[in-house]
Amino acid sequence: MTSIILAVVIGAAFGAVLDRIGATNPSWIGKMLSLKHLHLMKTILLAIGTGSVLMFGGQMIGLVDVGHMSVKAAYVGVFIGGLLLGAGWAASGFCPGTGVCAAASGRKDGLFFIAVGLLGAAAYMVTYPAWKASGMLDNIAGGKVTLGTVPGSKFDGLMGMSGDIVGIILGLAFVVVAFVLPERPMGGGAEPVPAE
Repeated sequence: MTSIILAVVIGAAFGAVLDRIGATNPSWIGKMLSLKHLHLMKTILLAIGTGSVLMFGGQMIGLVDVGHMSVKAAYVGVFIGGLLLGAGWAASGFCPGTGVCAAASGRKDGLFFIAVGLLGAAAYMVTYPAWKASGMLDNIAGGKVTLGTVPGSKFDGLMGMSGDIVGIILGLAFVVVAFVLPERPMGGGAEPVPAE
């Protein structure tokens, strides 16, 4: 029960932060994807980079249990799904997390986004046997692998370099990019107006 309460508290805090930085406003997403205003992109890069450094650094010094690390399998369908997710994000201005937060903040377009997402999930579920039979869900590149080998994990690495070091280097690169990116590289103009 404690873990459920903790998950609700962390989820609510995360949603509040997403709303505060503008991630629940499709206008901000549109400006980011058209490279007119990169505030949101900078925030995302900083969060991913900081999280990577903390997680992989924590694994190296024993504060984070490597056994909790989860790696998703690589297969053709996941890449196609990623492209579809990106196209849907660009078209709607929401990703699954920001769509739920937008709905929680009272946005009707967020509720519509959730409904359409659930319809898409149901369509995938109904057609799953056909996707499985097509071979698009078969593992490629070893399936569940990491870029570098993480000591103590059950996953193979694509290269011999320590996965923790690779994670820290990539995380630091994301943090640096977040700081050097300009706010408005292509004349972003005025702040987006929230949609009703």
